[in-house]
Amino acid sequence: MNSMAGRYSYEKLEVYQRSYQLAVEIHKLSLKLPRTLQFDLADQIRRASRSIPSNIAEGLGRNRSRKDKINFLINALGSNDEMLFNLQFMKDTQLMSGALFQKLHEKYIICGKQLSQLIKVLKEQSTNH
Repeated sequence: MNSMAGRYSYEKLEVYQRSYQLAVEIHKLSLKLPRTLQFDLADQIRRASRSIPSNIAEGLGRNRSRKDKINFLINALGSNDEMLFNLQFMKDTQLMSGALFQKLHEKYIICGKQLSQLIKVLKEQSTNH
């Protein structure tokens, strides 16, 4: 068996694909923010959005213990919550429309639910073994 065969299986997870696409979308959105916010808010939302798929990849991309995998996924979930805060902040400060906020908010809620479910499954596996 090829030693690399299972290594990138996280890429097939819907939550990874969804969070990666959202990170790309947020990156593009952040570039449209005023220049005065590029080293503050724009940088923060880019890092938070990239942290979600990054933590999924780091946690599931290697031979890690179940506990380590869960910890990385919990970090991804925290970054997801950070993104929700930043989106709310951008909407409330008129940096994005209510319609765009709603669209992105719904996508991040789905990511959060998927991450929570994945964490739950891994925790259940660890108690069953």
